[in-house]
Amino acid sequence: MNSKIKIALIDDEQLILEGVKLLLSNEQNISVNLTADNGPDFIKSLEGLSESHFPDIALVDVQMQPMNGFELVEILKEKYPDLKIIILSSHYKVTILGYMVKLGVAAFLPKNSNKKTFIDAITMVHKNGVFFTAEDHQMLFSYMNSSSKKKTLFEMEDELSEREKEVVKLICQECTNNEIAEKLFISPRTVESHRQRIVEKIGAKNTVGIVIYAIINNIHPVQRI
Repeated sequence: MNSKIKIALIDDEQLILEGVKLLLSNEQNISVNLTADNGPDFIKSLEGLSESHFPDIALVDVQMQPMNGFELVEILKEKYPDLKIIILSSHYKVTILGYMVKLGVAAFLPKNSNKKTFIDAITMVHKNGVFFTAEDHQMLFSYMNSSSKKKTLFEMEDELSEREKEVVKLICQECTNNEIAEKLFISPRTVESHRQRIVEKIGAKNTVGIVIYAIINNIHPVQRI
């Protein structure tokens, strides 16, 4: 039997915390293991957690005090790069979505999303590392094609080589370095060199950033709703 997806909730509105927790309580494959009403307390609560209790996904509100959601995300990405983050917000704007991509956040959900979209987002982020609705994809496409936003989004100096694109595709398929090496007939050390060069070229902070870059550049197709 597969283990449940462990969720952490961070929101300074108690009703939202209780409501989301109640919403997810009926899901057999999801459990809320950690809640906090501010960023500093959440960061402190993560310290010393064992791997078995560490959350898979954090649902983070944007508008919080004394630390807003984006400030919290920056710290989390630095300290816990493998923690997947879904931003929850009442403010759904293309500029925020673009900033989300830059930070390497896995998904962005308006707080008025329906239950199906909410559950789909959690499931897809856990499985694929990222979740986009068709509207998200269109917003990003428009954002990138206006006044050279693409470069500000990923701070690219050089385009990826064909070999690097092959590596990106396999990263998006969740292949390990050893698996990529076998498929491309190169050494794992060479794969690691390619991965590092890709991160440097596109300005991504982690694997999620690589996946998002691949999606919006049509290197890797993504299942969207």
